[in-house]
Amino acid sequence: MTWTSSGARRGATMTIKELAERVGVSPAMISRYLNNGYVSEENRAKIAAAIEETGFTPSRQARNLRTGKTSLVGVVVPKISTETIGRVTAGVEEVLGRQGYQMILGNTDNDASAELDYLRLFERYPVDGMILVATEVTPAHERFLRESKTPVVVIGQRVPGVNCVYHDDEGAAFELGRRVAEKRPGASAAMIWVTEKDRAVGIERRDGMLAGLATGGIEVPDARVRKAAFTTASGYEQTHLLLEDPATPALDLVCCATDLIAAGAMKAVLERYGEPAGTGNAPLVTGFGDNELAQAVSGGFPTVHLGNRTSGVRGAEALISLMENPRTMPASTMLGFRVVNA
Repeated sequence: MTWTSSGARRGATMTIKELAERVGVSPAMISRYLNNGYVSEENRAKIAAAIEETGFTPSRQARNLRTGKTSLVGVVVPKISTETIGRVTAGVEEVLGRQGYQMILGNTDNDASAELDYLRLFERYPVDGMILVATEVTPAHERFLRESKTPVVVIGQRVPGVNCVYHDDEGAAFELGRRVAEKRPGASAAMIWVTEKDRAVGIERRDGMLAGLATGGIEVPDARVRKAAFTTASGYEQTHLLLEDPATPALDLVCCATDLIAAGAMKAVLERYGEPAGTGNAPLVTGFGDNELAQAVSGGFPTVHLGNRTSGVRGAEALISLMENPRTMPASTMLGFRVVNA
């Protein structure tokens, strides 16, 4: 094994044998020390002092050759610029860094085919493990996830037979809808939602919200459900079209699939009514995700806080466990939620 010096032999390299000669011990003892094996306190102190004096650090390449590991983890995300993904990757990086792993990030810009491309690339690279922060899970995704020889964990979606960390999207949306309906029973409502290809957001959140609203006698006809992309601009556009539609009655409530969509909806409401959402005659707007910036700018609106950083932490911990014990049976972890401003 080669060591690189930043001290007495700055810029030079030294083998374990040379380091052993410097300390006056055997190469085997140096190896045991580096791998946390048994070394007497006296010799451990001598080796530590020599390393401190010379500034030697272990060569990652040599260690990888010895262990067959790269100490790299591939992480595939749908959009790196969002606050939600920033929280998830911060949690992932926190855990990986403590365990000596480095993260390689693949940003797909919400392209499901690009997710598979990155997963296949990481598998060939190779990396020691992979994390997919998933949106759309196609049959091709499921097949890859089950057949991959590289340990993989999915965050944000529930995939049968695969290690997953996901949120209780349906339960959270139900509770948000129930609380809103309790305060505005029988309200005239509309929804700005997303594609059903994203099961967690497009289906589970939608079904939970509809069921929660129904507890207060609120129904949302299909004609008042508009499909948006996962952006503020799209939320604004679809809400604007909804509010200007002569076939749509005056609304009391606009429920949105995400906080970014809700931010666009609130802008459209402000332009249409001349007053902020939820005040005067302007309809109340709800979101999902507890986006810090959207909450600060708007002054607060009903939404759901999800433990996104926690999901990154739990996902990374699950991956490390899987990498250390490849035969571990697949397991899923569902995280909780907190309703905010409702």
